[in-house]
Amino acid sequence: MNETTRLRQGSGSTAGGGAERTPEFRLAMDAYGGLRRDLFHDAFAYRPLPRMRTDGPITRRLPGRIREAAAWTPHAEVGFLAFLTMMFGYTRSLSGVGGGLAWLVSGLIVAVPVVMTLVRPIGAFWMSCAATLLTGLVGEHGSMTPWTPGSVFMHLSVLTVVALRTRPRVAAWMWAVTAALSVVLGSARGHSGSFGSLQMVFVYGIVLLLISVVHIRKDAERQVSAEKSVTAVERDKRTVLEERTNIARELHDVVAHHMSVVAIQAEAAPYRVENPPPELAQAFATIRENAVAALTELRRVLGVVRAEDYEAPDAPQPTLADLEGLLANVREAGLPVEKVITGAVRELPQGVELSAYRIIQEALSNTLRHAPGAGARVEIGYVLGGLGLRIVNGPATSKAGPSQGSGHGLTGMAERVAMLGGAMTAERTGEGGYEVTVFIPVEPAEPAEAAGSAEATEKEEHA
Repeated sequence: MNETTRLRQGSGSTAGGGAERTPEFRLAMDAYGGLRRDLFHDAFAYRPLPRMRTDGPITRRLPGRIREAAAWTPHAEVGFLAFLTMMFGYTRSLSGVGGGLAWLVSGLIVAVPVVMTLVRPIGAFWMSCAATLLTGLVGEHGSMTPWTPGSVFMHLSVLTVVALRTRPRVAAWMWAVTAALSVVLGSARGHSGSFGSLQMVFVYGIVLLLISVVHIRKDAERQVSAEKSVTAVERDKRTVLEERTNIARELHDVVAHHMSVVAIQAEAAPYRVENPPPELAQAFATIRENAVAALTELRRVLGVVRAEDYEAPDAPQPTLADLEGLLANVREAGLPVEKVITGAVRELPQGVELSAYRIIQEALSNTLRHAPGAGARVEIGYVLGGLGLRIVNGPATSKAGPSQGSGHGLTGMAERVAMLGGAMTAERTGEGGYEVTVFIPVEPAEPAEAAGSAEATEKEEHA
């Protein structure tokens, strides 16, 4: 019994609802739903035409009051279209007799839908259809078409304004309704299938097609612009991460060197004291174990940020003491560069000197790439609170070729300066060159610590 009931229910649902599952029926229902949403749902909703932007290349140069008035340009254009439509409506009155109330109403009927597009665009389209039907049934028209001159210009104006204010799909629905309206009106006046009706439908279709193409192109441009913005943001983030990774790789050698020195000194310290206490020996052993463990973890971190094609350097990381070699290479590449040092030269933390060296290197590389033939000047200032750098180049004397760099040199400089808590500016000079100014704060070493460090270094050298 249950099986029989299920079979009957299945047969009934197949027989009664088979049409619901056909692709044609679903396509028709989707089309009907789109028509209702676009042309029937809230057709007379209040949607005022926004004012025109006045920040364009022409409007921004207008005086204040004129620029404010220019914002109403779209509304004035629609008003002018309504005036022309009314003039066309007066060419043939509703009753065919010039003058009188019927002649006056004939112009207003076709002008009202055009004005209505300013506030209720979809409702204006239906008003235009109603006005076209009215003037086509009771007004004078040509022998080849049921369209009157006023209704032709009115409907064309309404279709144009509404299509500009809505989506391309709405334009397609308006054209379909207009074609159906032309067929109905032609049948009522005995012009069914006339050349004039087909000609009007064709002209309307061409106008709506052009407007839809403009809409689609603008939407595509906006989408491409949005994607470019997202891509630029992601590229900047990736660039920052890459620069930070490069900095971490370079500073690994600096930190690893210091940790290795700590481990070696902790291991050798008990042997420098005759009969050291067990507590002191144990303390130095603990220091060495922690230094070795920290060095091991540091190498693991480097393995995480290391690229597949990364090659470990076969020389110590450069410092400001190696700057002469860099300047010599740059001069050989054709860039005349001058170095100026002010203040008392002193040894700075190795991380600071490495960053300063890389900043100067990148600034000179940018000069070679983007300002061929220009001269450069490197100024290094040792001040009490830190280190100052100024790299400036003159204007290019020849056209720069295609850049072979990554184009993110300034990002790398800024990351290095930010890591050290410094400040950086990069801007063009009044002479047409470019200037990079950097200040890296460095805490002054205490005299006792400096003396102790010098004494320890002297003992190591004697040993």
